[in-house]
Amino acid sequence: MTDLMRAVVVNEFGGPEVLEVGEVPMPKALNSDTLVRVHAAGLNPIDAKTRSGKGMAGAIDRMPWVPGGEFAGVVERASYELAPFQPGDEVYGMLLTPRYQGAHGDYVSVPFMSLAHKPKSLTMLEAGGVPLASLTAWAAVVEAARVHTGQRMLVHGGAGGVGHFAVQLAAFYGAEVITTGSARNHEWLTDLGATQVIDYTTERFEDSIEEPVDVVIDLIGNVHDNTGTRSLKVLRDGGTIINVPTGSWPTMHDEVAAEGRDLTASTLKLSPEGRILATIAQLFDQGDLQTHLDATYPLAEAQAAHRKLEEGHTRGKIVFDLTAE
Repeated sequence: MTDLMRAVVVNEFGGPEVLEVGEVPMPKALNSDTLVRVHAAGLNPIDAKTRSGKGMAGAIDRMPWVPGGEFAGVVERASYELAPFQPGDEVYGMLLTPRYQGAHGDYVSVPFMSLAHKPKSLTMLEAGGVPLASLTAWAAVVEAARVHTGQRMLVHGGAGGVGHFAVQLAAFYGAEVITTGSARNHEWLTDLGATQVIDYTTERFEDSIEEPVDVVIDLIGNVHDNTGTRSLKVLRDGGTIINVPTGSWPTMHDEVAAEGRDLTASTLKLSPEGRILATIAQLFDQGDLQTHLDATYPLAEAQAAHRKLEEGHTRGKIVFDLTAE
């Protein structure tokens, strides 16, 4: 290996046009870090937000910045001789960026506790788009919402990267799942476990939900048609709303308090936990979870990938193929 590697780099904040593919120093594997050769890496909304100067941009103290919070690849160097992941192991994982250099490059250095063995049933490309999105869905549905049999749960944006995992996890653990999506995704979302799919382009979800729900997983916020605020209308007294996208509904707590209905409201932050990724891998290999690749791109087409993501109609995931030219 050389001291440099290929990566997508951001030298200044702005639109997709600021993305370049260049050479950056190889990441250093220190302490419990494992060095992984990246084969595939997912593209998520937080990457585009941060690139534009929002999201995690305030935490970036030097340029160039390499985006990318999830990946699948092969271990290049273990952190120690008896570490749980050894050279040649196929793994997938999540990175806390910008604390760690992002995954849209040939190598990542990542704590072994943020890794798990790649699901055997998934290709590298499929697995590369799973960790951050599925961990977000798990944190919202399983940990924050405490999903259980008989619970009524509304998932906004069910066809997106986090949404399609949230729908499946909620249904797997016994909830009755209502989700919003476009007409083209109706049948697919039903197959994933939704009992009701509301076409947000033609229907107002608050008019289409006949009985109040226990939980709203809000993957939209107020950035589109005041989705977060409108969601309060369908929550039962004592219900819970979980707003996921960073900064998408800054007045949430004030609005919830004004309702005076003993509602619980929370934003969401997730931790890159390999033990949960191991459980998620098991669900994939049992056939209880599936993922969908909307599009794949080589690193050289990073600008096109970001533009597609920002169109807002992605079904499942967009993934970079780092084995492609």
